[in-house]
Amino acid sequence: MKFERCGRWILAAVMAAWVALGVSCSAPSANTKPVPEEAAVATFAGGCFWCMEPPFEKLDGVHTVISGYTGGPEPDPTYQQVSGGRTGHAEAVQVRYDADVVDYKSLLHVYWRQIDPTDGGGQFADRGAQYRTVIFVHDDAQRRLAEQSRDELAEDGPFDRPIVTPIVEAGPFYPAEEYHQDYYKKNEAHYKRYRSGSGREGFLADTWQGSPKEAFVKPSDTELKKQLTPLQHHVTQEEGTERPFENEYWNNKEAGIYVDIVSGEPLFSSLDKFESGTGWPSFTRPLAEDNVVERGDDSLLMRRTEVRSADGDSHLGHLFPDGPRPTGMRYCINSAALRFVPVEELEQEGYAEFLPLFETAQAGE
Repeated sequence: MKFERCGRWILAAVMAAWVALGVSCSAPSANTKPVPEEAAVATFAGGCFWCMEPPFEKLDGVHTVISGYTGGPEPDPTYQQVSGGRTGHAEAVQVRYDADVVDYKSLLHVYWRQIDPTDGGGQFADRGAQYRTVIFVHDDAQRRLAEQSRDELAEDGPFDRPIVTPIVEAGPFYPAEEYHQDYYKKNEAHYKRYRSGSGREGFLADTWQGSPKEAFVKPSDTELKKQLTPLQHHVTQEEGTERPFENEYWNNKEAGIYVDIVSGEPLFSSLDKFESGTGWPSFTRPLAEDNVVERGDDSLLMRRTEVRSADGDSHLGHLFPDGPRPTGMRYCINSAALRFVPVEELEQEGYAEFLPLFETAQAGE
């Protein structure tokens, strides 16, 4: 049965009453924005649809993510019917996306990292077929990629039990009630308590922590040219250098982490950032050493050490032995190669494992 299911039923009744009275209790859903007619579609079931929306919505190229019901014969089901296990439907999300920016293989990569594909009886605290995992494919190409992805996960993934997530043909999809759409934005505090209390957050952190090679992927060059600015592409893909003092993060003093603009892999932390006087973001050490690669660079008629990201293979900057204690090193990095994630957004963005670093730092002040 759904974790805090009674609470969700009460919430449903309250929301329905407010809607009937014309009262709005939240901002309009992001899922109401127009979607191009040529947008591709993908459908995934992974337990509670509240938890399945955020990972897909943050991807470049995704237009909308709609929570809903599918997989059963009952037409136009309600949440109460589906959560009671009487319809054959599963809670699912339907993703509308630009296949030229983010491909189906990348969506599968994200999907597997949100669920326990070895559990055939539900997901985490949510038990029953209505919370089963399923990949609903819309054509033969999706089926082929889904089966290949499943087989690769079974062979090389972190699970020691069989993968039981079925791959089936997509059928009618019924959007869930409006109060379920973007629930993580409308009711952030309750969503976070639910996600943690259900066991999903801890399971995913334990399963994928320490496996950066499995967590981040580099898009194709065609996709990169669409999602990066000309400067970001020049710096990361052509070993370019941005102008000092005229870049986004050289003087940024906010608390948070810096991730690869290409792959999203975590690279550096504000806790290790210092003012070098060079006009570029400078760090004494990487946040995750396995995500940073050092290579010899003989360009400009001098010997230097280039710094690149491991999975994204992005050119980041250079390393110099003139930094402050405790390392004595200066990682001189281009802002155009980075994306900053503030502390308050780490959990929502999937970087919750780094929160303890900032809590320890605050405790030591």
